[in-house]
Formats: sequence, structure tokens, C-alpha cells
Amino acid sequence: MSDQKTVSVAKRPSARKRRFYKMGPDFRVGGGSGFWVEDESILPPYGVSRLPASTPHVPYVFDKSVGSLPYDLELCYDWWLISDRTKAVFETLDPDAFVFVPCDVRMPHACYDGPNYWLCDVVRVLDALDESQSRLRIGIRDDTCYRDYGRKYYSFLPDAKLVFREATIGNAHIFRMAHRDSAFICDQDLKDACKSAGLKRIRFQDVLKL
Repeated sequence: MSDQKTVSVAKRPSARKRRFYKMGPDFRVGGGSGFWVEDESILPPYGVSRLPASTPHVPYVFDKSVGSLPYDLELCYDWWLISDRTKAVFETLDPDAFVFVPCDVRMPHACYDGPNYWLCDVVRVLDALDESQSRLRIGIRDDTCYRDYGRKYYSFLPDAKLVFREATIGNAHIFRMAHRDSAFICDQDLKDACKSAGLKRIRFQDVLKL
């Protein structure tokens, strides 16, 4: 009877998939807003979703007697209002993804001595969604009130799941979704960098369980 040997073959670890998050202001915290654009005529007209780098300095009023002052990332129309330290994280990790416009801040009853703030736009848009693996509603916009009238759009269900093609994303750390312009998607590296910098009031939602 011949001896039989059992050979154990170690499994090669599979490549770890990148994790992605829907990113934006965390509206679950904070009270009423104590900041606003003083002269909206500075901003691009309605229908222009991208923020031109040539936009003049944006005049902002910060008034803590009305509500809370801005955290590190706030919503401003189609864009973000961000602090200096948020800008530093974004520029370090993925400078090509953003446009920044300085804000001129004033307070009604005092001199402003806080951090600089910037209007920020994520200008990278990627059509990277794997629709066959995702769970969401896909339609053609038939309401003329929307900017994307006649075009494909995405709508997130309460149990939405988004799966992205990593080859399309490449080295990008953040982008807007094609067909869902208001959805900002970032990867684990950007999330970790924001956490390490101590940035406040930013929400990260795992795209696999929105």
C-alpha cells in the first residue's frame, strides 16, 4: 500500500476592493444656519451647475446671533462651503478634482477672525456606476423644470446600493456621479484623510447600504 500525502495549497489573497462613500454635509447635527451669501449675483446663473474658477470672491455674512456658524463643510446651492483645513485635505489628496473660489467673510457686529472659507466645486464627473450590480431607479427625465430634461437620471431608493467600476475611477479619490449630479462619491483614502484632519460635520455613507 503506497503512502499518500496531503498537500495543503494556500489560497492567494484576493485583491481588496476599494470602499466608496456618498459624501456631504451632515445635516443630522447643528441648529439653524447663521451664514449666507450676501450678494447672490456673484454666483453663476441658474442652470450653470459648474462653478467657474473665474468667479469673483464670494461675499458671506456670518452671524452667530441668527444660527450656527459653518463647520468644515456646508452646502451652498450646487457646491460646498469649506474651511481652510478642508481645502488643505482636498488639495493634498486630489487637487485635480476641485475648483476653489475665496470667500470674503464679514460679521454684522464684530470683526471676523476665524479661518478662511472657500466655495468649492467637485468638477470631476464620472460615468462609473455598474448599473447591473446596483440597486436604484433609472429613468428618463420628462419634467421640463429639471436641468437634465430628456436625459437619463438616477434616483436612490431607501435601500439603494451602488457598485462602481473601479477601472473607470482609476486613481480618482472623489467625483460627482453622471446622471446624479448632486451625489458626491469619495473613496476610503479621502474619508480617512478627513477623519485624520479632525474635520467636523461631514457625513460618509457606505454606498453598498445607503
